[in-house]
Amino acid sequence: MKVARELGAIQLQKNSVVTVGTFDGMHRGHQAVLSLVRSKAEGRGGRSVMLTFEPHPRLVLKGGQNAPPLLSTLEERLEGARLQGIDLAIVIPFTPEFSQLSFREFYLEYVIGRVGVSEVVEGYDHHFGRDRQGSVGALEQLGREFGFAVHAVSPVSVDGEIVSSSQIRTHLQEGSVATAAKLIGRPYSWSGKVIKGEGRGRLLGYPTANLKPLAETKLVPSNGIYFASATTFGASRYGIASVGVRPTFESDGKRLVEVYFLEFSGDLYGAEVTVHFLQRLRDEMKFSSAEELVQQMHKDRERSLQLQHIAHAEAAARS
Repeated sequence: MKVARELGAIQLQKNSVVTVGTFDGMHRGHQAVLSLVRSKAEGRGGRSVMLTFEPHPRLVLKGGQNAPPLLSTLEERLEGARLQGIDLAIVIPFTPEFSQLSFREFYLEYVIGRVGVSEVVEGYDHHFGRDRQGSVGALEQLGREFGFAVHAVSPVSVDGEIVSSSQIRTHLQEGSVATAAKLIGRPYSWSGKVIKGEGRGRLLGYPTANLKPLAETKLVPSNGIYFASATTFGASRYGIASVGVRPTFESDGKRLVEVYFLEFSGDLYGAEVTVHFLQRLRDEMKFSSAEELVQQMHKDRERSLQLQHIAHAEAAARS
């Protein structure tokens, strides 16, 4: 997949099938849209194109403190597009000035004038442009004027729940990571760089990797203890992820993400780790002593080893 970050790098090709959006989370609904983009492009021998924005519009329009946390970074969105077989991803800088464009002005300048378009694919609830005037109906009217077709993808449901970024965000903020994974189509992931901590976990017999977020704007699931897999140095290992403020000890209230690997020993300082949240084990708890905490950690480890065994068995059955 080619990625264009400047308008001058885009070659006009009128036989393009285009979709425009933020694609936060790159969930099953987004995947359905991109799948249809690719299919329509292949059917007409054209080019499949995704236009997206950086930074996320909410960060510009609402301000960093007021914007809801994001589900994915730009790199993750681009990787999702690549996996869906998209030919060209265009990253458009989202600025306050850009936000004042109407959807018609945007389509005339960018989609029709720069990219070229034969068909547009969007989700059923798509809105775009100043005051969100660019609905599917408005696009259909524009398409009749400039000669391109518009396709609206029906809502995608999982277990009776319509997939959306806001629903996924709610599930993660409630700690329901397994439900969120069903809507996304894969476990929710969060990445950080290993930094030096206080070393308390090692003293307790459970050395953890303390993670500093690589993307401050990305959502961290609610406080609690999770069965997880973590990828670092190109390898994935199962472990226990702790999210919270460590209430058993003195705490400044700052939320921390730590990972204990079930089967690993070594120096990870400076390494980048991607945590995949698989299942919530329990709430974060304050214990009366370090000994009581360790007893609970033993139980968490035993439960995680059971879940690891199940995961290995399921992987073997699929292979």
